[in-house]
Amino acid sequence: MFQVLQGHIQPAPHRGRKTRLVTKDGRCNIEFGNIKYSNHFAYLLDFWTTFVEIRWRFVLLLFVASFTGSWFIFSLLWYWIAKSNGDLTGQNRTDGHVQCIDNVNGLTTAFLYSLETQTTIGYGGRALTGHCAGTVALIIIQSLIGVFINCFMCGVILAKISLPKRRAKSVTFSDTAVICLKKGSLCLLLRVANLRKTLLIGSQIYGKLLRTTTAPDGDTVILDQVDIDFMVDSGKDNLFFVCPLTLYHVINTSSPFYELSADSLPNQDFELVVFLDGTAESTSSSCQVRTSYIPQEIQWGFSFLPIISRTKTGKYRVDFSNFSKSVRVTTPHCVHCFETDADQKNHNSHNQENQDKRQKLGIDNLGFQVIDIHDSMDITKM
Repeated sequence: MFQVLQGHIQPAPHRGRKTRLVTKDGRCNIEFGNIKYSNHFAYLLDFWTTFVEIRWRFVLLLFVASFTGSWFIFSLLWYWIAKSNGDLTGQNRTDGHVQCIDNVNGLTTAFLYSLETQTTIGYGGRALTGHCAGTVALIIIQSLIGVFINCFMCGVILAKISLPKRRAKSVTFSDTAVICLKKGSLCLLLRVANLRKTLLIGSQIYGKLLRTTTAPDGDTVILDQVDIDFMVDSGKDNLFFVCPLTLYHVINTSSPFYELSADSLPNQDFELVVFLDGTAESTSSSCQVRTSYIPQEIQWGFSFLPIISRTKTGKYRVDFSNFSKSVRVTTPHCVHCFETDADQKNHNSHNQENQDKRQKLGIDNLGFQVIDIHDSMDITKM
């Protein structure tokens, strides 16, 4: 039995407030508790990943603290050398006193000398005299540490800027999914678009259905995962991802959505997580884009509006204003209704074929008698 639905445009509904494992922008809503204190040291052992993954505010704080901290620590060492040698203002200097550092007569000037040394500014007002061996060793150590800090902080910032998940921000999914007929089957459809003209090479699309189930032994399984296969008209692997694609999942007996209907769908408790894996053409870095849909974001009996057209100049144009918009279409109330209606049509078609076949062969008339014709009949000659 089919639902006859009016054909008007349906805007994307408001996003539900149900708790998700994966947010619409792909972030995982999960936290870890009761971790042993010793396990926190694993973050320090893997310090590079820790620095790359921390937020920008902490990276900038680390950037400022590492440079200013090293300048100040070495300024204290330069100040100590100058004080030990009697170079500071107010110290009693003997005749013929040889300074270790020229124009370093206090903590402020020691800090300026440390900054100028590590950043290789070299104004010329403050410099080593070369009469103290300790100053030569200290300037070598500070120069090496300064180079290390420069390289490390530049590497962290560059790695953080070029993270593959930044490329994923230019790939977007439709706000809602729809269920309608496609190629003679009831399917769940959603859209994905690449907002850049550079391609994602080797793209693969798949989904996971997350729900709470009960095992045969009575145990409750939270976040039970079921594979969901998505396809496009050209296949499901190595997609030509140059324009928005409509993904579809066929709802058949092997689908976890097989028992759903238009009435029971809003009352379900599950989360459909969709993944798109690919390699960025410009950077050759792998990235993953993901989003999720809850039952309130799946529209039964709707179909997406077309968004691709051709201009007068021969170019293909994508209208993203209709990217998540849908329109009501005639759709079966449930999968069983669709299969029953299809079986009935097949049965009627089979009966019609048999009837047509009988009409072509003719119908036996029982009023006729069957007689035997013998070969020894007389023939009258003329």
